[in-house]
Amino acid sequence: MATPPSLSLVDVSDDTSLLRKTFALFPSGIVMLSAVIDDVPVGLVASSFQVGISADPPLVLFAVQHTSTTWPTLRSAPRIGVSVLSGLHRSSIGQLSSKSGDRFDGIDSFTSETEAHFIGGAAAHLECSIHSEIRAGDHDVVVMQVHRMGSDPSTEPLVWHGSTLRSLTPPEPTH
Repeated sequence: MATPPSLSLVDVSDDTSLLRKTFALFPSGIVMLSAVIDDVPVGLVASSFQVGISADPPLVLFAVQHTSTTWPTLRSAPRIGVSVLSGLHRSSIGQLSSKSGDRFDGIDSFTSETEAHFIGGAAAHLECSIHSEIRAGDHDVVVMQVHRMGSDPSTEPLVWHGSTLRSLTPPEPTH
């Protein structure tokens, strides 16, 4: 099979900025991972979240940079809430992902009896615990087991694609 003329392959080590731009072409959902620790909600935003890792047991995963200052605290929580952010969160994503200030100030949220913390208006909520962690380059891959969940199929998720926030186009009705 011939390579299409418009596609040229570049060695990854030749252009790390091109690597980031190429990775950005893979659309992904955006989640908030959070828990209440010492009576304070602690959380981080991730676009590396993946579902369907395993159905038995139910496993999901995300990747977190070694430089994260939030993960060392959050990982101590027995249960972590995962909120699949929706279009409703577009205007607050900067606040939720901020490295300073109160990420949750004025944000609709709730906490389960296990101290997992969730963002209101999300497309889905998953209550998870850490199953395993794997060192992978400059990140750790965190595999989490899902214990409880809730979803609203009518809520469109927020999507990260091309280094910008996007929304899905609602499906056309079928007759």
